[in-house]
Amino acid sequence: MATGLTNWAGNVEFTAKQLHRPASEAELRRIIAGSDRVRALGTGHSFNRVADTPGALVTLEQLPRLMEIDTFRRTARVGAGLSLGDLCAALRHHGLALPNLPSTPHFTIAGACATGTHGSGISNGTLASFVSSIELITADGTPTTLSRGQEGFDGSVTSLGALGVATALTLELLPAFEVEQYVYEGLGWPALIERFDDILSAAYSVSVFTGWADDVRLWVKCRVGDPLPDLAPTGARPADGPRHPIAGMPVANTTGQLGVPGPWDERLPHFRAGFMPSAGAELQSEYFVAADDAPEAAQALKELRQWLSPVLLSSEIRTIAADNCWLSPSHGRASVAFHFTWAPDPRAVAPVLVRMEEALAPFDARPHWGKLFSTPPAPLSASYQHWESFRGLLGRFDPAGKFRNPLINHYFPRETSG
Repeated sequence: MATGLTNWAGNVEFTAKQLHRPASEAELRRIIAGSDRVRALGTGHSFNRVADTPGALVTLEQLPRLMEIDTFRRTARVGAGLSLGDLCAALRHHGLALPNLPSTPHFTIAGACATGTHGSGISNGTLASFVSSIELITADGTPTTLSRGQEGFDGSVTSLGALGVATALTLELLPAFEVEQYVYEGLGWPALIERFDDILSAAYSVSVFTGWADDVRLWVKCRVGDPLPDLAPTGARPADGPRHPIAGMPVANTTGQLGVPGPWDERLPHFRAGFMPSAGAELQSEYFVAADDAPEAAQALKELRQWLSPVLLSSEIRTIAADNCWLSPSHGRASVAFHFTWAPDPRAVAPVLVRMEEALAPFDARPHWGKLFSTPPAPLSASYQHWESFRGLLGRFDPAGKFRNPLINHYFPRETSG
């Protein structure tokens, strides 16, 4: 029985009746084929019920470690249940790198791709955009591989776990590189809005942290060898010591700052592998808007600061390049994401989400699939060009609804005949 099993934040207790830990792919196939309802469980870093099921959960943590790195082609075929931290260590050993990373390396690779997880940088897409092939176990226990260029591939990576259980992904890589990270303080809100595009594109990866008053800090990550940005005209000044994105939290948890060069995987995330990311006890939400709309959307959110402040721990603004993944929140448009780290109080946060979604509605905001949101199906379906194509994939890969759960049913209800 899986009674008492919760997500990382503790705000979701899974309804699954069983938790399986298969030790081989053959065992995994038998479990999937023999289950009425089943879902894959990663590290539990989702804040909603995207991974939940009333049937059985399977974790891939005991499957044999898969790590096939091709230095000539710059690709890696890796087990879906591996963490980003494990992958990064192996890639660095081979002189290779992922193009970008999210704020923490704790996530599983498949879970991060399935929900649209990302880092920052105007030329950097979601993690799913680096995937060239995905291997799934489908509803009848059959292994299936989809590769870029094949019909349905663009709907298969960011798929919310609804097409099958991913067992492996092939990722496209870059040569390893080093990064210098700087934190800047003292940037005023008017300067941020006036120079929004210049600031967010000033380096390989830029994050803006704010409490939505007149407090703005920048996390600037520059590839070694690239010119350093000149932020003096904005009024921003370098911090005089290491900082944590959330005031009062230990800076020892964060990656190296003050311009000390380090490997890509030890600078692109905000938080170090093996240390607690963010605040630990928290909830999260995130909304993506088209990059052209971002300054106006930011102003709309700032008007809500009296409602945000009582429950807000931290807020981050990041950029994401457009991609081709059908359910990616940055599908078809360069995007800016507004991320919110909340106090662990779901009842207090829920009405704030409603206000935010109303304020962002004119900007066609898309929520992160693994975080808290309440956006109704109608505006979301209208926002995604390939929404109905994805529903078609659901019918093709899972006609009996084995991988469905209440969240999938809410946003992608089955078509009724006659």
